[in-house]
Amino acid sequence: MFRYQIIISPLGFMYGSSGAFLSPENLVGRSGAKFPPEAATLSGLVFGANKNQGESIQRELKRNLFVSGPFWSKNNDKQNFYVPIPRHKIIAKKGVAQWQYQNQQWQLTSQDIDTKQEKLEPDYRWQTINSWISPADAIKKNNNAAKDPWQFVPFLHPQIKHSERCVEATNGLFLENSVQMPTDTSLVYLSTHPLPQGWYRFGGENHTVEIECEEIKNQTFLKLLNKPIGRSFALITPAVWGSNRLSHRHPDHATFPKTIDMLTDKPVPYRYGVNGRLGRGRYAVPTGSVYILQEPLNKPWWEWDEAWFPKEGYSLKQVGCGLCLPVDIQGVD
Repeated sequence: MFRYQIIISPLGFMYGSSGAFLSPENLVGRSGAKFPPEAATLSGLVFGANKNQGESIQRELKRNLFVSGPFWSKNNDKQNFYVPIPRHKIIAKKGVAQWQYQNQQWQLTSQDIDTKQEKLEPDYRWQTINSWISPADAIKKNNNAAKDPWQFVPFLHPQIKHSERCVEATNGLFLENSVQMPTDTSLVYLSTHPLPQGWYRFGGENHTVEIECEEIKNQTFLKLLNKPIGRSFALITPAVWGSNRLSHRHPDHATFPKTIDMLTDKPVPYRYGVNGRLGRGRYAVPTGSVYILQEPLNKPWWEWDEAWFPKEGYSLKQVGCGLCLPVDIQGVD
């Protein structure tokens, strides 16, 4: 069970990608904009912080360190952090809607607009963990929904000639994406092991961040983590299923119940490094995706069989793969 919140406050800008750039002919848009860093980045930080503590500590971390994220919080309420909104709840500025599962198919209902005439797109991506079981209208009414708190800020870098202070005639410009977080917000990750408070290098570009560590005291969240999952759940972290070579939309294992339906979006790229080496690139099911199973699982994510998770160096469960919480879908027992 996760015991600690690792709270990360960037000191200045961070980069939303490592080495991503645009050509001089295409300076529009964001190249490789990816933020926040995956939980695997925090895992490496914990190992690095304990590298001089002896082999027994390293073995303990290799066997028992579990991390998950990324999430974020407002600094005045760090325990009530923000998690991705499940896709069966649509919260927009002009209204809310919610998906139901009736007669083995999804049906969208809304009190604000005619969903048959107008497609409602979500404007908000995050909700507080304390509002997890609340319906969409209550989340919006109580101001428990939020957009991404960070902003991408492009930096145009010149490639200078060696002999004079002029830009190279070919490939003389490239664009990098920095990320700025409001000073009253922080990134949040979950961990089974503590990390000493201090300043660290974090992320692909090794930017300086301030890290705090505190025990998880939010009983609402702890109860959700311990609640057995029935026939429906939603991802709050990306999920990589399948083998090292193949990616699936659900765990490809005989003991995992059959997935009869989903609410999801296109897969997202997922890659992490092990022992300083870049892992195989795969695709992940995005956060917020909702699963409906043929049979109930009757166990929380923490008790899921590690055989359901891909393994490369160590099980992806140890970096929070597919962390999920139960959801109530109208029409699903």
